[in-house]
Amino acid sequence: MSSLSKNKDDITFEDILEKVTVYIEDEEQINIIKKAYEFAYAKHEGQYRKSGEAYIYHPMNVALILTTVGADFETISAGFLHDVLEDCDCTAEEMEAEFGHEITKLVQGVTKLSKIHFSTENEYLIDYYKKIIVGMSEDVRVIIVKLCDRLHNMRTLWAIPEDRQKVKAHEALDILAPIAHHLGIHKIKSELEDLSLRYLKPDVFYDIAEKLNKTKIERDKTVYDMQREVTDLLTEYHIPHEIKGRAKSIYSIYNKLDKGKKFSDIYDLLALRILVNTEQECYLALGLIHSKFRPLPKRFKDYVAMPKPNMYQSLHTTVFGIDGYLFEIQIRTYDMDEVAENGIASHWAYKENGGSKATANLQNTTEQKLQFFKSIIDLSHDKMSSEEFVNSVKDEVLNNNIYCFTPKGDVIELPRGATPIDFAYKIHTKVGETTVGAIVNNNIVPLNYELQDNDIVKINTNKSSTPSKEWLNIVKATATRNKIRSFFTKNEREVYVERGKYSLEKELRKRKIAYADFINDINVKKICEAIKVEDLEEIYLSIGNGKATVNGVINVIDKPFEETAAPKVVKVTNKNIDADIIVSGLDKVKVNLANCCNPVYGDPIVGYITKGNGITVHRLNCHNLEMLEDRTLEVNWNTNVNKRYLTSILIHTNTYDNHMLDLIQVISMMNVSVDGIKTMGRTDKLVYEVNCYVTGLEQLNKLILAITKNNYVEKVERTMR
Repeated sequence: MSSLSKNKDDITFEDILEKVTVYIEDEEQINIIKKAYEFAYAKHEGQYRKSGEAYIYHPMNVALILTTVGADFETISAGFLHDVLEDCDCTAEEMEAEFGHEITKLVQGVTKLSKIHFSTENEYLIDYYKKIIVGMSEDVRVIIVKLCDRLHNMRTLWAIPEDRQKVKAHEALDILAPIAHHLGIHKIKSELEDLSLRYLKPDVFYDIAEKLNKTKIERDKTVYDMQREVTDLLTEYHIPHEIKGRAKSIYSIYNKLDKGKKFSDIYDLLALRILVNTEQECYLALGLIHSKFRPLPKRFKDYVAMPKPNMYQSLHTTVFGIDGYLFEIQIRTYDMDEVAENGIASHWAYKENGGSKATANLQNTTEQKLQFFKSIIDLSHDKMSSEEFVNSVKDEVLNNNIYCFTPKGDVIELPRGATPIDFAYKIHTKVGETTVGAIVNNNIVPLNYELQDNDIVKINTNKSSTPSKEWLNIVKATATRNKIRSFFTKNEREVYVERGKYSLEKELRKRKIAYADFINDINVKKICEAIKVEDLEEIYLSIGNGKATVNGVINVIDKPFEETAAPKVVKVTNKNIDADIIVSGLDKVKVNLANCCNPVYGDPIVGYITKGNGITVHRLNCHNLEMLEDRTLEVNWNTNVNKRYLTSILIHTNTYDNHMLDLIQVISMMNVSVDGIKTMGRTDKLVYEVNCYVTGLEQLNKLILAITKNNYVEKVERTMR
């Protein structure tokens, strides 16, 4: 296929090929690049850009920019093809059949990145930023193609309306240029910044450009004279080197002016870059320059010994040069310069055996890449481990994501299958925790509704509401699930600790034991050893969550029930019976659940042999056991029976307002059947006694926890008559 005709601003495929063959010699790889160009040419035929030129010039320019960072043949091919899946009649299967999995995967990655609608106006920018960078761990080449794509679009930004120019310029300046910086690709970062400033603040941009042009002749002569002085100095001491004048970017000058400096005071307008062969020669050159030209105090930086996170290495110094002008001088090796200009992309082409360049896959630079990756992870402010963070977002950019909107138009990026709960937590953890409903596209939807691309989502909240454990089964994002779990871990512990402390204090009062006398360092240590916990709070927690009984804890120190509490029969042998309770060694015996303490499945229990009425089963901490004769025996719950058990709870409130309907609603939402509820008035507050049926201790504990979360509830306790 013949190349396009070449106008003054056009490029030909031969131009690109000339750049490629400088560092790619493999004929087969060259042929794949040619094939990618021809495929893109055919697919884009008849398409035109807003600038009026044939569309193929865009992917050609992207490929050309990629050659400036030494991209491998797969990446250059992806540069030609990067818009084909999105804009042309071509499927991923067709592309894979033509170019294989690797190139197709790169194109798919760029296509998915293109669907992200960046916003520079909201607080979620850092999240997008992190995810894009973490997404590069799948293949950094996707990000680099995207940066080259945006750079060429910025070069032709004049072709779109002014309001869109500013939007695109903000995206480039606030999101893409920083990414290029973290990847260390200086040449792309610098041009993106300059082009962004040109469209965001054209007056400032052209004013600086004009001043630079006016002083160019004088600056060029001064730089030339200084360059000759330094060359003579290094040659005298036999240090092979190369010296380049270094242009200061308009955006970096703007930043200094914006901080209050005068144009005439920006001393690094005069700058030199010295390239040498070895690290040792960097320091030798620095010493020689400082011996002849006085350095400016506090302007020396050693990035050779202490590289930047993006692997940048160089010595920086500012000296008083010829005629008293200040010069900023950078000294680095040729390899360091490659990394400084192309960053992580420089590892596509690394020097081997005296300087010959060979194409290298980025995975061959594992050590440097991992070091860089760790520095990116440090950007995370989420309270989760690096592993959890990476696992939760690693694939989100390069896999199917959806983009929803708040009513104000802010973009929220979510994994496919996400629900309104995921959306709420993405806005803010507090919004998520107080979510009570959602409206999507002006329609009320359930919280398990699966959000779709471009949905507009409004979250309804109630400050007294809290998460439900059922949410764990319907949310999609790992980060959401972690936040919900964190909430329950913290709240359940607090409730259990408070409940355990209350139960212990109550039982001690019943035994007429002073709390202060019982809770001392010696007793706490003995109890901890007995029930295998760490401290007093863990003792309360064990009592509160049912892992230890309050009498069992007290009996470690005070043992009035030692004889009656010990089971005296053999272990259970038959579990295949229909009764709720299994009595050790007996298959058929009348068993009743005690009305005084209403045990439910999961409670620690003990059996009492009555006179003529079989066996009555009590909770192990039932106070009535102290008055019973020594006729207890071991009993166990039958795990094969599913039924509901009657229990009674007291709900102490801090108000005289009637919350009965609210409580019934909370109880019903927990799938618990209410048998009866009544109020018991106290001076200035109400207490509710609720009789209800639960499946067991686990459901009862969840119910108590749900009720306790209401701000008008002081405490909830099970009754014992």
